[in-house]
Amino acid sequence: MTNALIIGGGIAGTVTALALRKAGINAAVYEARPTDVPADTAATEAGAFLLISANGMEALRTIDAHQPVLDNSFPAGRADFISNTGKRLGGRPLAGSEEGALGARTIKRATLGRVLREEAERRGVRVEHGKRLLAAQTGPDGRVVASFADGGRAQGEVLVGADGIHSLIRRTIEAAAPRPRFTGQHTVCGYARDAASPPDRDTYVMIYGKRAFFGCTTAPDGEVWWFANTPGAELSKDELAAISPEQWREQLAGLFAEDNTPAAEIIRASGESIVATNAYDLPSTPTWSDETMVLVGDAVHACAPNAAQGASLAIEDGVVLAKCLRDLRSPRPAFAAYERLRRERVERVVATSAGLVRRTVPGPVGRALRDAILPRKLDRADNGGADWLTGYRIDWDERVTGEAARARR
Repeated sequence: MTNALIIGGGIAGTVTALALRKAGINAAVYEARPTDVPADTAATEAGAFLLISANGMEALRTIDAHQPVLDNSFPAGRADFISNTGKRLGGRPLAGSEEGALGARTIKRATLGRVLREEAERRGVRVEHGKRLLAAQTGPDGRVVASFADGGRAQGEVLVGADGIHSLIRRTIEAAAPRPRFTGQHTVCGYARDAASPPDRDTYVMIYGKRAFFGCTTAPDGEVWWFANTPGAELSKDELAAISPEQWREQLAGLFAEDNTPAAEIIRASGESIVATNAYDLPSTPTWSDETMVLVGDAVHACAPNAAQGASLAIEDGVVLAKCLRDLRSPRPAFAAYERLRRERVERVVATSAGLVRRTVPGPVGRALRDAILPRKLDRADNGGADWLTGYRIDWDERVTGEAARARR
């Protein structure tokens, strides 16, 4: 195994390229966006900022790619939870219980994409922009061929589909592959300066509003970064683009106006950088690969934003796939091992996040039960209940054997 094509230059694709490079496999990244697309456009389409959880940061450290992220992000040490009445429900650490873990980090999505691409290029990975995929197929010689809208073609031994939630590669591998599921909510992100009651540094304040969910943290310069998960109908790109920041401010502030929390004030203090997306997930993809093509990241297991694990799962995918290709060399057994090592975990995370969506805005009885039960689960010093999620670690030196392709671990 010496040559891989990666379709998609986002988090999953770029990390996969970095991991393959570390594994001694050449990889080229083909990104549909032209190089002159402004960073804020990418942020609008993909989400303004995100959390890389401890498991994601540790996966980056596995391939020595964590430092650029540390240099361009800020820490998120804990989360405190508040009800719509203003009652503190409890808190938990975000770093997991493992001593010496890097911990969670907050970073703008556009910044994360940029620093990962710069690191990939520094290591010799070729990244080509303006390469919108039209089709991919396996030729008679067993090599995969990708055809692009600009008339270009590329050949390789494997093709990695890192082309996002509306993946063309997913449909190429299986025409009947499931489509993403709208979760019934929008995720809106914004920034506020001089906001009243900003969170403590290194802390996320999570507010279970009566009509929506709100979270916020404070950046090193004092700016409050916030997000809201709000119920609503699926909107087209044009419909989302037509809603102005002022309209979002008014709509969202209204959702939290009846609550005894700082959410409405923070929203009203926000500037013009307010962006919104539909929230989707992909609970299970039956077929992850064929003879030469394989899926990573949102293309195979998109996660609703509520568990804040989408980026971290994508990072894990890239590292595990690279290990499998390094050790098993041939695509089919490597792809089978990768799926066996990843499927159970990622489907559990997607299901967990979907459960959080359902519990975000319950009725009066549900709110009362939540406010009674949550304090018993939170404020646990060892954070043991989250270890399966944030405590996941990848051992780069551990060899992947053919057994991993035949049985779940």
